[in-house]
Amino acid sequence: MSHSPIHALVVGANRGIGLALTEALLARGDRVSASCRTAPPAHQAAGARWIEGVDITQDAGLQRLGKAVDSPIDLLIVNAGVLGSERLGGLDDDALASIRRQFEVNALAPLRVVAALRHRLPQGSRVGLLTSRMGSISDNTSGGYYGYRMSKAA
Repeated sequence: MSHSPIHALVVGANRGIGLALTEALLARGDRVSASCRTAPPAHQAAGARWIEGVDITQDAGLQRLGKAVDSPIDLLIVNAGVLGSERLGGLDDDALASIRRQFEVNALAPLRVVAALRHRLPQGSRVGLLTSRMGSISDNTSGGYYGYRMSKAA
């Protein structure tokens, strides 16, 4: 069965899972746009169309992304995320700021990305919002990372 190439956009594509997804989509022949705050030059040669300077928690970053994507998106993957390491015993102002940031990036920003790109998501396009096993209530046997766990479960 042959694969018909699609246009995929991977948000949060500069390393880890996002980069691996970008490379896998390219390897199967898809046209890939990849967004990130900063992309290392080595990754820019991977064949994706890189859209840099995109902070998905900021209106300006979302506008930049919306303007940079100039064709319909068949597959949108929102992978961007942050991990904090606060513990319950130390919920000081810094820990609370970290938790707020994690909610902003991990829970609210993916919805904002979809809203900013809705004009490029035709009927039948697919959207994937990545979460984490750490967001599972039943899997929290080790404790810690409460802000991250809550934001990924949201």
